[in-house]
Amino acid sequence: MTNQILNNQRNALEVCISDSSTKYSLTQSTHETNLSVYRLRLELENESIPKPVKVVWKVPAINVKGMWRPTSDFSKHLEPDWQLENHESRISIDAPVISLFGNNDENVVCFSCSNAVNRIELAAKYREEDNHFYCSIILFTECKYPIKDFEIDIRVDGRDIHFSRALMDTSKWWETYSDLKPTEVPSIARQPLYSTWYQFHQDLDKERLLKESRLAKEIGFESIILDDGWQTNDNNRGYDYTGDWQPDRFPDFKDVITEIQSLGMKVGIWYSVPFCGKKSKAYQKFKGKFLTENHRWAPVFDPRYPEVREYLIGIYTAAVREWNLDGLKLDFIDDFKSYPETSFEQDENRDYRSINRAVERLLGDVITEVKKINPEIFIEFRQKYTGPAIRKFGNMLRAFDCPGDYTMNKVRIADIRMLAGNTAVHADMVKWNFDETVEDAALHYINSLFGVPQISVMLHEAPEPHLNMVKFYTQYWNQKSEVLLSDDFTPKNPTANYPIIMAKKGNEKIVGLFEDLVIKLEKPLHHIDIINAKKSNQVVIFSERDLGFYEYVLRNCQGSQIGKGTIELGEGVSLIEAPQCGLVELKYIVK
Repeated sequence: MTNQILNNQRNALEVCISDSSTKYSLTQSTHETNLSVYRLRLELENESIPKPVKVVWKVPAINVKGMWRPTSDFSKHLEPDWQLENHESRISIDAPVISLFGNNDENVVCFSCSNAVNRIELAAKYREEDNHFYCSIILFTECKYPIKDFEIDIRVDGRDIHFSRALMDTSKWWETYSDLKPTEVPSIARQPLYSTWYQFHQDLDKERLLKESRLAKEIGFESIILDDGWQTNDNNRGYDYTGDWQPDRFPDFKDVITEIQSLGMKVGIWYSVPFCGKKSKAYQKFKGKFLTENHRWAPVFDPRYPEVREYLIGIYTAAVREWNLDGLKLDFIDDFKSYPETSFEQDENRDYRSINRAVERLLGDVITEVKKINPEIFIEFRQKYTGPAIRKFGNMLRAFDCPGDYTMNKVRIADIRMLAGNTAVHADMVKWNFDETVEDAALHYINSLFGVPQISVMLHEAPEPHLNMVKFYTQYWNQKSEVLLSDDFTPKNPTANYPIIMAKKGNEKIVGLFEDLVIKLEKPLHHIDIINAKKSNQVVIFSERDLGFYEYVLRNCQGSQIGKGTIELGEGVSLIEAPQCGLVELKYIVK
């Protein structure tokens, strides 16, 4: 059954349903110029397992340069319609949104839907025969349990605005739904964080932890996450012992945490939430209550069982209470999913048929209970679970692991930020080789500055120039964080991995220049900082009109002032010789 309705200038939405007994309606609930929201209601004649339902429409392939998806990383390329894989969204994977953008970063179409919990497939495929993009939203591709009715809103934004603004507006739209209200963000979530993972891995020891914590605090890091290894003496990078979560490595764990906190650092610890290792006591206790036992890491808990959720919630609440924790890093949420052997048969011992809804319940109960103990607790989630549904439960969203890859870190930070609203967006832990030049080391760090910095190097072993660099840019970030994290945030040229990023608040702007490109300025501002995040000295500015005179200060990547002067940013091109991986500070001179 197919029905075409609701012409929206460029779009005609079409609902495709194979089950003739399913009743539906599609109404236009909101309409502005080139922006519409449609409400699709479905009603099954009898409560039953629904067959896939598809909503499709087409967009002319005019001035389309690339396609943005939440975790497309370096791949912002367009997809032909014979490329069958679609973008998947569910509570623990990505977000239900796709953006097609033009040659000047303008929005061509940004479409999204209101259901961020259930599995939904989205696509925008180029068809060779007629030079159009065929957009689609596909429901019920994973639904293996009966339903009676269903409702979803679809938002189609074709406004002529910057693509990043269309994505940010999508995030604000999600926040209008009562079941997608983000949790509050404590101030500690917006402060630099030290992680043990990349340099310690599972080989944690108390003396080095205290030494690193003391130095990190002096530099400007305000919290630390004790990652994998706090709970086990096993150093094999595996998960055989996950599930019990007893601090075998640190019998005096409460004292370890207290000593770190006495230095002024907040302390969080890591958990791999779904995994229950076969060498754990929990594995024997919950035998038969796993989504799979064939995962490459460890069996995966089935959160549809209330006793599984109660056990996990009890683990985290006891830890927060007994060890006086400030934060939790809840990892691997994306492994809560359907596997080939996952059963969807009716089981009276389960109180949910849907895995995604059970995950929603689990995380909701976790944050409710731990906030009763510590209302200011920070909870970190990482890509790919950084969508609107997960923002209800986590106040820190971190870029997915990319050790040593500073360009990827920058791209992932920007991609998360465009959908994250006021939720704190963290860099992946920055790490580099101490044999690099200080400028090359700086590239790793300054590519993370438009997110909240996380670092994971052995600071007390760092060469002095490297340590000076970290101190300088951490102090700079702490001074300028309100600008760097402002919602007036514009990443330029997504197909080139955002070679220029701008953030502005009030009369102050910070520009990250990551390639030898021209910075365009439109109007005078009191303060303009340019982070010359590259291995060349030229910073070229194009002023669309006369912006007046500025005092400038040049600082190298260790913070030393190496030059100052006055420059006129007249209409046209201006050149500043800036230090590699250093900073240009411009201050407007009032004549």
